[in-house]
Amino acid sequence: MTTAVESVDTPAGEARITWRNAARPGLVLAVSHGAGGGIEARDLRALADALPRLGVTVALVEQPWRVAGKKVAPAPKTLDSGWRAVWPALLKPGLPVIAGGRSAGARVACRTAAELGARGVLALSFPLHPPGKPEKSRQDELLGADVPTLVVQGGNDPFGKPAEFPAGAFELVEVPSADHGFAVPKRAGISQQEALRAITDAVAGWVGPIREC
Repeated sequence: MTTAVESVDTPAGEARITWRNAARPGLVLAVSHGAGGGIEARDLRALADALPRLGVTVALVEQPWRVAGKKVAPAPKTLDSGWRAVWPALLKPGLPVIAGGRSAGARVACRTAAELGARGVLALSFPLHPPGKPEKSRQDELLGADVPTLVVQGGNDPFGKPAEFPAGAFELVEVPSADHGFAVPKRAGISQQEALRAITDAVAGWVGPIREC
């Protein structure tokens, strides 16, 4: 596994891709961060460490606002514009690309997957609604992805617990006791390491058939 960093110009400013390259890749998983953090998120780090060993190159995408050091994410339209501009760089290895992200990054992936030709969507901690406001559902974004989709959701995520998700053409994996950042309390029946392994195992199992297509 090798690591490389690439800058990409977008209409919203400079974006950055940190490539974690598999030795013999058959697929690219491109994942972006949420509105409250960057690519150092525990779930993104875990995937970047685990998947290249399984033949999946992981591209960690930092949106322009984050690269610029801003603390507040811009409007969804701007996020989508930055993601679209990064997409050609993600296609350069000549491999199928799964679009993904956590929280706000998952929403971006869902909104743009069909138009960009993504092979699938990985939605980590999909923010189904703002905390305490289930009436403000974002389920249409998830249901509109129109490509194979995997949702990995914490059992105690205030942005949408697994039981709140609608029926639809997507797979959903619950990480027991985990919150929106996939942190688990010490009293939980699952350790933090086990929670992260549940994420990487679920994603590895889901991307396997896509990689082999």
